Amino acid sequence: MTTMNKRAAARQDRQMLILRGINFWQYAILAVLAPFLPLYFANLGYSSSQVGFLMMIGPFVASMIQPFWGYVSDRLQTVKMMIFWLWMLAIVSSVALFNSGESYILTLCFVLSLYFFYQPTMPLLDSISVQSAARRGKSYGSLRLFGSLGYTVVSLLGGLLLAVLGGITGLPYLLWAAWVVPLLLLIFLRDEPAEGEGMTLTTLKELFTNKSFLWFLFLVFVISVPHRMNDVMLGLYMKELGATDAMVGWAWALAAAMEIPVFALLGRYLNRIHEYVLIGIVGLLYTIRWFMYYVSDDPWVLLALQAGAAITFAVFWIVAMHYVARILPPQLGATGFSLLSMVYLGLAGMTGGVVGGRLSDLYGGSSMYLFASIASLVGGVLFLATEAMSRRRVWKAR
Repeated sequence: MTTMNKRAAARQDRQMLILRGINFWQYAILAVLAPFLPLYFANLGYSSSQVGFLMMIGPFVASMIQPFWGYVSDRLQTVKMMIFWLWMLAIVSSVALFNSGESYILTLCFVLSLYFFYQPTMPLLDSISVQSAARRGKSYGSLRLFGSLGYTVVSLLGGLLLAVLGGITGLPYLLWAAWVVPLLLLIFLRDEPAEGEGMTLTTLKELFTNKSFLWFLFLVFVISVPHRMNDVMLGLYMKELGATDAMVGWAWALAAAMEIPVFALLGRYLNRIHEYVLIGIVGLLYTIRWFMYYVSDDPWVLLALQAGAAITFAVFWIVAMHYVARILPPQLGATGFSLLSMVYLGLAGMTGGVVGGRLSDLYGGSSMYLFASIASLVGGVLFLATEAMSRRRVWKAR
């Protein structure tokens, strides 16, 4: 190998190493927000409905503008600078949030601001991860598994660290500390300009007139509503059943830890089965998982059931990412992933948070999971039915 080739290989290895680190800390930040921010709001005296609304209105509003950030990134051919500025604005928003006192209106405004800037960095990071991995003959899952690892570590240690910091009121310091390393790593990240003619209005129009892609996003929405509802409400429900803050963190750590081997291995076998079939099966498995949450009132059992994320969310997400990357041209990568994230984090998140909070207030926390079982069953059947109809049309065409 020549000196030039060795240098190129070293740069490629460094890019993958940096992306592993950024994925780790990006999801570590999420592990601070998702399980513990609802507990922080509950500590301020807000009801389940108010907490559910706070946790979902930010992602929902952010999701509406999220494709814009993807479009800008595709247009300017830079992910690195977009992530940097969005992170900086998110940090400023978090400072304002944690200094807003007990005013629900101010809290609402700054939650909106925090997620408005933080959430779009998730699909942007996914976009550069997919492109970097593909150009080096690696799988997206080999990078995304480090996100699950980061989520696992912080979820596992979060409750203990908060105890050292004086309880849930120490959440701001835990969040800000988690942002230090990824900001440093971002300095060394290299952009991955897409091959081809780049983003144009014509290619953008093709995206929004792609019926298969739009139908896929609708089905993703149906499957995602119960999952996002669980993301927001599980901690509160476990607390109602007597769980400690540490147990809530352990529940999320277990879910993230069980995802790691799936992200590491599944990418090798995606070409052997159609995405719609696999996600349809996941929908049926989700149905069983949520029904088990419904019939249980022991927080330790709920904690153990979080291991089901390995055969539900992990499979669902990596297959969904694979499908979007397969059917869309590279120059639409960030935009396409932003739309997928918009549906999952925003539309499904808002719906799940509002519905879950309302059901919990009216009928108790267990009612959320009966609804989740029904919605997952519908989503799984729709995915399988779509695939069956598609194969039937192909068979008739022959």
